[in-house]
Amino acid sequence: MSEIREEIRSRVPRLTMSLIMAVIFLVISVVVPPTVGGIPIPGLEIDASFLVWIITIIITAIFLIRALSDALVLGDIVTDIVIRRMGIKEERSPKRAARDLIYIIIIILIATAVLPIIVTLVKLEEARYWLTMLTTISALGIILILIYDIGRILYRIIEQRAESLADRLSKMAEQHKNGE
Repeated sequence: MSEIREEIRSRVPRLTMSLIMAVIFLVISVVVPPTVGGIPIPGLEIDASFLVWIITIIITAIFLIRALSDALVLGDIVTDIVIRRMGIKEERSPKRAARDLIYIIIIILIATAVLPIIVTLVKLEEARYWLTMLTTISALGIILILIYDIGRILYRIIEQRAESLADRLSKMAEQHKNGE
């Protein structure tokens, strides 16, 4: 149990700081680029504001990924605790369901971040439309597969709990019938 406490004590502050840094860089990505607008970057043929925005978004993504790795570990710990309290012996499936949920959130965040970049970088209207549609439909397809997987896992868990409850009830009924 002390192992779990130490893991929580080390992960929660890192998770908190990573999220705070991600928010700070997200605010910077909104505030700073307009201050350097109109300055061309030689050799790249892009505006300095766009370059600053891309750099701050990448740094924000790095902190979010770091926070996500800590959140996955903490999620595994919480999932283990909940599973033990529910009396379920199997550990792998509920962890996979929790990870699927986290993957869904990640996919939504990535798709949301990629769409403005596509709109900004792709100048041809028709190509922009198809890339946007492809991104949205791909994200939706992956999310639907993950939701289906979560449903299967939850169904299996509920089915196991219902079977164990039915077994206990039938044993109680037999004992009552036999007068024990």
